[in-house]
Amino acid sequence: MPGTQTRSRPRDRNNVLNRPEFMSLNQPVRRETSAGEGRAGAARRTATRRPSQQDDQDCMQLNPSFRGIAINSLLAIDISLSRRLGVCVGARGPGAPLRPMVALLAFSGHALPWLCGTLLCLWRSNSLAGQEVLVNLLLALLLDLMTIAGVQKLVQRRGPWDAPPGFLDHVALDVYSFPAAHASRAVMVSRFLLNHLVLAVPLRILLYLWAFLVGVSRVLLGKHHLSNVGCGFALGFLHFSLVESVWLDSAACQALLAIGSLHWAPLV
Repeated sequence: MPGTQTRSRPRDRNNVLNRPEFMSLNQPVRRETSAGEGRAGAARRTATRRPSQQDDQDCMQLNPSFRGIAINSLLAIDISLSRRLGVCVGARGPGAPLRPMVALLAFSGHALPWLCGTLLCLWRSNSLAGQEVLVNLLLALLLDLMTIAGVQKLVQRRGPWDAPPGFLDHVALDVYSFPAAHASRAVMVSRFLLNHLVLAVPLRILLYLWAFLVGVSRVLLGKHHLSNVGCGFALGFLHFSLVESVWLDSAACQALLAIGSLHWAPLV
């Protein structure tokens, strides 16, 4: 055994492959292409996954959820009914003879006559209680006007007949269709008057009927969808509740009137 070990050492020394410049030839061949093959395999796997993901997305688009089907169906029904109820659109519609009366009813819910009428009554009022009610009504009208204008600007939904807004609509910031500004204002004003005025039962019924007909008149004129009017009614109730929760007392109203009329004596 010692003899064989001593013989193998000179052989190893004399072996050409043991030289430093040939050491790489004695090492086993590395699979340098494994990384490239791994990348190619990963690319193939991703390529096979992408069509499957696209197929899944196509299946999701072809087979929408029940909620999506329900929402699309309700929107289709809303658009169809709103178009059918727009009988006063144009001068040749089936409800053309009723168009002036319907337009007058819709104008009764416009912001301009209510703001001007409230300011006129506030200027003519002499009692503190009346001024308190009128100041809060004015703030409620401004709140309703700004809120509806902001929501309409965000949603930007057109009417069922895509009619361009008129001059009075631009003045009242009522450019888009959702939600219905006239319906919201009519409900808010009717609830406000019913809560702060002592009225007989027939007048109370007429106020509720007036608020409802104002919303319907906008649908008949083709300005709003039915869903827009419904959301406008809901916002009108919400605005009334908000104004009642932050009601300004007589002292605060007198301070606001003094600031508005530049009479600083009540503030001293």
